[in-house]
Amino acid sequence: MKKMKISLRNLLAASVLVSLFSNPAAQKDSTRGFLVKVGDLSPDIKLELLNGKIISNEDLKGFVTVLQFTASWCSVCREEMPHLEKEVWQKFKEENFRLIGIDRDEPLKTVEKFALDMKITYPLALDPGAEIFGKFALKESGVTRNVVIDQNGKIRFLTRLYDKDEFQRMITVIEQLLEPERK
Repeated sequence: MKKMKISLRNLLAASVLVSLFSNPAAQKDSTRGFLVKVGDLSPDIKLELLNGKIISNEDLKGFVTVLQFTASWCSVCREEMPHLEKEVWQKFKEENFRLIGIDRDEPLKTVEKFALDMKITYPLALDPGAEIFGKFALKESGVTRNVVIDQNGKIRFLTRLYDKDEFQRMITVIEQLLEPERK
């Protein structure tokens, strides 16, 4: 009888694995829609900030950088942004740190109003056609995600949605990356 339970358990586990690997939706869920992973080099990007300034990977070398993917219509983004402003931007902006919000596929006027409404002071960039977003995540997946990139361009942490515990872990990673420069 015991042998049969183990066999049934193994059969169930095997069927779960087969369904996971044969079901693309399940695979997407396991990556939370990201196309990149921790340890990857950041894809090449060129960001146009609201003031017209262009920022590329080369401009971010030597800085710990958080790319925040957002949109004005996203309620979870609106929940997270005050925390990014206060607990991340205000805390680290005087160090070798950059936080850039990347607004997904909205016109300049909408993004300018969004920044004012949210009372954020960190820079926002435009992402027409979600082209930058599509380098980091599946275009059909949602915004409210952060990508922490180290001084050498390597992805060190990824967040999806706003979860307080995950957000605090992100802050810890940022502090650890900045620590050698603080000494």
